[in-house]
Amino acid sequence: ASFRGICHGMRHTEQDSSETQKVKLETSNLCVDFLSFQIGVEDMIARAWDSNPRVIKFPRKHQRSSSANGLRRQKRDWVIPPINVPENSRGPFPQMLVRIRSDQDLEKGIRYSITGAGADQPPIDVYNIDPVHGKMFVTRPLDREERASYHLRAHAVDMNGNKVESPIDLYIYVIDMNDNRPEFQNQVYNGSVAEGSKPGTLVMQVTANDSDDDTTANGMVRYRILSQTPHMPIPNMFTINSETGDIFTVAAGLDREKVSQYTIIVQATDMEGNLNFGLSNTATALISVTDINDNPPELTARTFSGEVPENRVNVVVANLTVIDRDQPHSPNWAAQYRIASGDPQGHFLIRTNPVNNDGMVTVVKPVDYEQNRAFMLTVIVSNKAPLASGIQSSLQSSAGVTISVQDVNEPPVFPSNPKSIRFEEGVPAGTTLTVFAAQDPDLFIHQTVRYSKLSDPANWLRINRTNGQITTMAVLDRESMYVRNNIYEATFLAADNGSPPASGTGTLQIHLIDVNDNAPVLLPKEAQVCERASPRSRVNITASDADADPHVGPFVFELPSYPPSVRRNWTASRDYAQLRLRIPYLDAGVYDVPIIVSDSGNPPLSNRSMIKVKVCPCDDNGDCTTTGAVAAAGLGTGAIIAILICIIILLTMVLVFVMWMKRREKERQAKPLLIDPEDDVRDNILKYDEEGGGEEDQDYDLSQLQQPEALDHIICKPTGVRRVDERPVIAESQYPIRPSLPHPGDIGDFINDGLRAADNDPTAPPYDSLLVFDYEGSGSTAGSVSSLNSSSSGDQDYDYLNDWGPRFKKLADLYGGGDDD
Repeated sequence: ASFRGICHGMRHTEQDSSETQKVKLETSNLCVDFLSFQIGVEDMIARAWDSNPRVIKFPRKHQRSSSANGLRRQKRDWVIPPINVPENSRGPFPQMLVRIRSDQDLEKGIRYSITGAGADQPPIDVYNIDPVHGKMFVTRPLDREERASYHLRAHAVDMNGNKVESPIDLYIYVIDMNDNRPEFQNQVYNGSVAEGSKPGTLVMQVTANDSDDDTTANGMVRYRILSQTPHMPIPNMFTINSETGDIFTVAAGLDREKVSQYTIIVQATDMEGNLNFGLSNTATALISVTDINDNPPELTARTFSGEVPENRVNVVVANLTVIDRDQPHSPNWAAQYRIASGDPQGHFLIRTNPVNNDGMVTVVKPVDYEQNRAFMLTVIVSNKAPLASGIQSSLQSSAGVTISVQDVNEPPVFPSNPKSIRFEEGVPAGTTLTVFAAQDPDLFIHQTVRYSKLSDPANWLRINRTNGQITTMAVLDRESMYVRNNIYEATFLAADNGSPPASGTGTLQIHLIDVNDNAPVLLPKEAQVCERASPRSRVNITASDADADPHVGPFVFELPSYPPSVRRNWTASRDYAQLRLRIPYLDAGVYDVPIIVSDSGNPPLSNRSMIKVKVCPCDDNGDCTTTGAVAAAGLGTGAIIAILICIIILLTMVLVFVMWMKRREKERQAKPLLIDPEDDVRDNILKYDEEGGGEEDQDYDLSQLQQPEALDHIICKPTGVRRVDERPVIAESQYPIRPSLPHPGDIGDFINDGLRAADNDPTAPPYDSLLVFDYEGSGSTAGSVSSLNSSSSGDQDYDYLNDWGPRFKKLADLYGGGDDD
């Protein structure tokens, strides 16, 4: 045991010198050999127990007794040592462990038994005992990783089951054997370390567990690195703590741009790492080298060039390419560009292409060829992320960019746009207002500019095509509908003769100064006053003027001297702008009162306006009554009464007409559907007034009543003879022509004459009234009715005519009635 403790103390520490570590390594090897020898000895001892097992006796019962010499000291009981059983024993089983014996087995018969986990409690039947001889056996191999110890109790009773001895405790320990390999928690471990890390930097940790007893060498795991891939920059870039599994860097030189990932095979071995006796297992550690910004971006050239047309914006004029060896699409790789000099007015901006990291020189402010024919830019590139400490910026992070400006034909430009001028309204046609000329920005090209009118809503202006002089074609009117806020706007076009031609527009704003050129207009046009003069019998009047201040109000109102009745009946107040009656009473009616209105212009303008005043009787409130309003409209009492009488008469006539219509409707509903033949004005071809001549009158050809199978006699009729309401001449089923009898009889001629008269008479009733006898088809089972005559023998049954419907009801009555009385 002392030597085992010494072996356990032989562990390497970082403070040990190389000589000390060498001595400890040799001592550890001796310890491993000793432990192996000890396990072999224990196995031999276990086999020896099988042939000569240990005897465990029940402790004796000691009692205090007195003697002549005094009290005797009680002797302590034996402490039963534990029973050690090696795991994974090969047997044979059952294998005897110990023998339980009582001192009283010589005097009486004793029966032995054991209780506890492993005997009569789960796991059951691991141990049993010979009840007569007390031999205790193990029945199967034990596994310490399942259960490391057992606690049993041994009992001794006599043949009657009475307890002979007090139970004793048996402790069974399973001796560990190295039967389990170390198991890694993961087969693949992922770790990372920043490039450029210093030696001794912790990278990651791997862990393996051994199910064997970790207090012995069987469960003591040690780690080591078997291989490293790739072997750059040196084969041993990493080391591992043999006890904890921590992986550290050993040397400097990690560079992601050269090696981005290392694969390390780690081995875990028990028996404290002894490769001769220990069990081993391996796992893989993947170490990724993370990127740091240790590579500044470098432009691929020292100078770049591009060109841009003048007056163009948002176009890429040059493309700057850059190289950065850091992680693509990371802040350490992403480039940002800055114009250091050459663009003081900010015409250009460099945007970064997120796909390839290129710099796109873009025009954001138009450039003018006449001012700058070329630009010399100095561009500096850097990363979004700052450079790592100790990394110097590259000299290739700056470059020059030359941008040439291309001249294009620019449109003429009006210097002041819009241009504003002031003129009084009413200037006559042909007046020169101003010269609205444009300038051509192309100073290095001599071009001619021509002018034209683009927008002139009132068509008041004319522009000289050569010099841009603007003159009037009509009188300018401030009150025109085309003038807004006293300003009239017109747009003109200036075009050069360049290639291609270019044109520009300019707006001329004419501020029209008002003059007194509009007379005032009286308001309102109509008014209403009471026929008797009173304070309420007055009309408030005003005027409107299209002019502006000071050519409008205050207005002056006065009555004309002609006709004299105006001033005799009415008076107008100049101060209060009121019209009222001068006389106490004026007959109801409508009066046209002229009033002269003058504005405040210099000189003032006047207008004679007419106001229609309705004079009517008023109630106490001064409001015109309904009768008064009618009277004021010019109707007297007699006229009003006559109008009311006419309205009553008209209503009475309407009522009588409605009653007459209702009566006619009742008579029409009460009248039978079949009218008297005398009232039937139709051309009924079935009506004739003679009784006939007996049997001879019935000898006629009924085939004449059928629909003709050809319509030629209708289609070929002269124009104007055929009726418009007859049967439409369209494609119909053509029926075969029935052969006519030699003597069709009078009835056939009568029917043909009636049809011919109806066809030639435009006033004849509609065609459907002639469809009393229509063609029923050629396939009837009844045969042709033309074969019926009075000379029939009577032996034919015509009762089936009753089933043919109402059209054959008459024939059924004539021929299907049965025998005559």
